[in-house]
Amino acid sequence: MLIRLLRRYLARYRRQVAIVTALLLLQSVGNLYLPNLNADIINNGVAVGDTDYIWRTGAVMLGITLLLGLFAVVAVYFASQTSMGVGRDVRGAVFDRVQSFSAREMNRFGTASLITRNTNDVQQVQLFLQIALTILVSAPILAIGGIIMALREDATLSWLIVVIVPLMGAVIGVLLWKAVPLFRQVQVKIDRITQVLREQITGVRVVRAFIRVRSERARFEVVNADLTATSLRVNRIFALAFPALLGIMNLSTVAILWFGAGLVDRGDMPIGNLTAFLQYIMQILFAVMTAVFMVILIPRAEASAQRIVDVLGTTSSVAEPLRPVAPQQLSGLVAFADVTFAYPHGERPVLHDLTFAARPGRTTAIIGGTGSGKSTVVSLVTRSFDVTSGVVLVDGLDVREQSLDGLWSRIGLVPQTAYLFKGTVAQNLRFGNENATDAELWRALEVAQARDFVAAMAGQLEAPIDQGGTNVSGGQRQRLAIARAIVKRPAIYLFDDCFSALDAGTDARLRTALKAETGDATVIIVAQRVSTILHADHIVVLDEGRVVGSGTHDELMQTSAEYREIVESQLGTAAA
Repeated sequence: MLIRLLRRYLARYRRQVAIVTALLLLQSVGNLYLPNLNADIINNGVAVGDTDYIWRTGAVMLGITLLLGLFAVVAVYFASQTSMGVGRDVRGAVFDRVQSFSAREMNRFGTASLITRNTNDVQQVQLFLQIALTILVSAPILAIGGIIMALREDATLSWLIVVIVPLMGAVIGVLLWKAVPLFRQVQVKIDRITQVLREQITGVRVVRAFIRVRSERARFEVVNADLTATSLRVNRIFALAFPALLGIMNLSTVAILWFGAGLVDRGDMPIGNLTAFLQYIMQILFAVMTAVFMVILIPRAEASAQRIVDVLGTTSSVAEPLRPVAPQQLSGLVAFADVTFAYPHGERPVLHDLTFAARPGRTTAIIGGTGSGKSTVVSLVTRSFDVTSGVVLVDGLDVREQSLDGLWSRIGLVPQTAYLFKGTVAQNLRFGNENATDAELWRALEVAQARDFVAAMAGQLEAPIDQGGTNVSGGQRQRLAIARAIVKRPAIYLFDDCFSALDAGTDARLRTALKAETGDATVIIVAQRVSTILHADHIVVLDEGRVVGSGTHDELMQTSAEYREIVESQLGTAAA
């Protein structure tokens, strides 16, 4: 998967990769030539006392060394540019793919895992590419070139290579066999610790309110200890492997000097050639050691690449139609026709044969008990999920045949849990309409009963909002979310139980102002409180995913026992 991922995203960096490869090739050739020059200095300069030859050859060596340093700097620059660019492109691709996911794919991967994949996993691949372009390219050149040059210096001692290289290869093989599965486990456990941290940070108020700090600390310590134990197992493997490789290198040096000294003593090998041979063997072993360093990164990068490819290879279950069809008339009409829906892996459908229509210029309310499928109705209109059977129509056309952007552009959604982004009040309100004027923002705030508290904030429209809107109250957050939908001026308003944090007075004033503001738009209100939907033009009563009543408040009081039960439980028998 790593090779597949890099092949895909390295294509646009061919020029930089070619430059790095050429520079590293020249650098490796230069490094292989230096021991030969060093041998010449010893044999033809030091041994015979030729000072001029020492100076001339030494100057050549110095010039080559400086040139190699320049090559190294330029190669690292282009390698860094390539690896950072690939990291940026992969992060962008993962972000774009996640943005296309439906709720089904989001639930499958989980928020914590998707964050880890787009940060830690991409960083692992990026780090591997950076090191590979600077080390992995030159390592085989140095190893193969070193063997050739060592044989050229003296074939008699070359039998040592036959012993040393396979021995180091065996150590690396065991290292890979043991480490690869552990690195995959590490990535999974990083996901887990991210998930636990996210839950505890997001739900810190609940944790404290229920005095669960100790149990949550214990839960974190369990996953933290699990990750630590797996990481320590990896480190123990490398703690054994590195001394073994260093031991092989040191024993190789001793063996070369031992057997080489005999050859020099008998006059079968010049002392300069022995020095060069030793340097070539060190270059070969250094190349193998750098390969080992890459071994540390490869398993983790491979595991990370697999997780990234899993995201990039996942197609959203809510797909853009191949040939989108635009509605002939943009009226805002929403209709459900025999809709049945079951969540993935659900035991039974949440909605059964749902049929109703929400018409322009009218307020359609959906009410029912907990788990009756009210919010699911909203999710089907916005195509967070697609229906199992039946059809959802917007402007007389199946939502699955319309372009997603075209559908979403006509919808103003206020979710059950209001979410505000880090920025200012104005930036949040302009989220659906970037060209909205300040006057339009204040008008929307007035309708949403949020004008007074925004006017009292330091900076007013430019007052800062923290991530998630944590610096405002729940009711203020909901009113700002309602104002954001109003600023968009959509053809369809979807209010998913978003009046729950408002007091009765504010709720009543908001609904009155909203009625006048929405005009000819279609308004769908999902609510738990009867008082919120008493004056709706059309009320749909759900019970266990089925429509058990439909009409106005007065009509339902006469025809629907389920609706009367809801009214009596909330407003008392007198209201009924």
